[in-house]
Amino acid sequence: MAEPPSGPPPASASSEQSRLKGHLGHLTRQEEAALTDFKKLTADQGLYRPETNTQRASHDDGTLVRYLRARKFVPQDALAQFKDTEKWRKDNNLDALYEKIDIQDYREARSVYPQWTGRRDRRGIPVYLYEVGKLDSKKMIAYSQATSKSKVKGPSPSRMLRLFALYENLTRFVMPLCSAVPGRPNPESPVDQSNNIVDISRVGLKQFWNLRNHMQDASQLATAHYPETLDRIFIIGAPSFFPTVWGWVKKWFDPITTSKIFILSQEQVKPTLSAFMDVSSIPKKYGGDLDFECGMMPSIDPDIRKCLEIKDAKLEELFLTGPTRWIDSEEGEMIALSVGSIDGKPHKEAVATMSSLAVRTATGSSMFQSQRSHPNFSATQLVSQPASQPPSAPQSRPQSKGMAIPQTQVQAPPPNAAQPGFQPASKAPQMQPQQMPAPMGSSQQQIPPPSGPAQSASQPATQSATQPALQSAVAPESESTLPNGSVMKSQPAPFDGTTEMQNGEAAPPKSITMPPPQLSRMETQYMTPATEPSELKHFQ
Repeated sequence: MAEPPSGPPPASASSEQSRLKGHLGHLTRQEEAALTDFKKLTADQGLYRPETNTQRASHDDGTLVRYLRARKFVPQDALAQFKDTEKWRKDNNLDALYEKIDIQDYREARSVYPQWTGRRDRRGIPVYLYEVGKLDSKKMIAYSQATSKSKVKGPSPSRMLRLFALYENLTRFVMPLCSAVPGRPNPESPVDQSNNIVDISRVGLKQFWNLRNHMQDASQLATAHYPETLDRIFIIGAPSFFPTVWGWVKKWFDPITTSKIFILSQEQVKPTLSAFMDVSSIPKKYGGDLDFECGMMPSIDPDIRKCLEIKDAKLEELFLTGPTRWIDSEEGEMIALSVGSIDGKPHKEAVATMSSLAVRTATGSSMFQSQRSHPNFSATQLVSQPASQPPSAPQSRPQSKGMAIPQTQVQAPPPNAAQPGFQPASKAPQMQPQQMPAPMGSSQQQIPPPSGPAQSASQPATQSATQPALQSAVAPESESTLPNGSVMKSQPAPFDGTTEMQNGEAAPPKSITMPPPQLSRMETQYMTPATEPSELKHFQ
């Protein structure tokens, strides 16, 4: 019998360079060629529509690259999986499902699957927690036998449709949000994966056996239709019988996914998690400082929180525990839309705003090779449609289709371009030009400039022993006030020679300055399927 993998991943696994292999902005020439071939193959079969000057591509490059990574950049193999997924999405009406799912159904599904903690690791990847021991037989029987209130139906069982919506939330809400946060390392690559802490302590063999189909549903769905959305799985509290069941557990995953599973002993938990994330983002029960358990509302990362504007606790509950997606406003902000249905009535409401400064600083240094101009693109507009009081989300403490694609150079609209009736959660003030922020949340210290203004005490002139010296000038810090009153310090990230190439060679360092809002700006686009005429007309 094959032994399950044990021990932490190698130290190099927590490095950004390790994760970036095969990701946008870091593709080799062969991988770039494979992406070009894959686009042609999918377009020839009517599965992919390339972008034009007036229309976005049907799928972003980040999504296409995930399929290629899953199939070792063999275009024909990726095509077969992509074709199966497109048929599956059409058969199950995935776009309508996410827009119309009953919010209570969604929350019930969220309670029995991995939940976003609201935090990210040092590389900007969202961290999910799954406490399997809380899934007792009574709870699971009630969940499996519950009658769905959602009006959207499909050939798949009701429990699977609810699971599909959770994966849509990962790709349409969590990953785009984490991609847009300023200060993360390597903003030229969208966040397209997640880390999972799976706690199987206090799980008996009988309970594990009874849950096998439930857990197999999620793992097989991810492998088949959401490939390469997993970065790591850390299994904690493995019982003595786990080697016995590993033989059939590993069959749920493909070999690539299996290689990302690490079983940690009690002594390895905190050191391993600390190598990937700050102690403040590790739940207390695993040696960290984060007050979070499954069933609570996500505890939003402070770096995310200071860029968000949420009016009240009710909207925050919808924002964090219901189906949500992003659109772009005319002011360059990202608007979070709470969708779904409440008491059988369609629900669509703007619940949060991510400041335009955050969006611009997060995307301004992107150097995707597939950048093109879209002079006719206009931001999505929506008439907010709040519905009746939503059901309460389970929580244990006081409340306090889209992936990012290569950024596009667009022209900011005139001040009167916004349509009447659209009321975003807040409106960011006009910002002055800012320098790009340096990566934050990393254990590596910033490389000091060889000359220039004196550095602050918070940034000593030291160099990480694990990072080679980089020959680049770093501009002094600047401060900007976000809409919620917090101050964000920004500093250009040191040039690492990997984000832009000229004739196959590293380009010289550049100083990137954000343009003022009234000029052309860099804007992240999110591939959220438009379901309302008021949204659709802006992308045709």
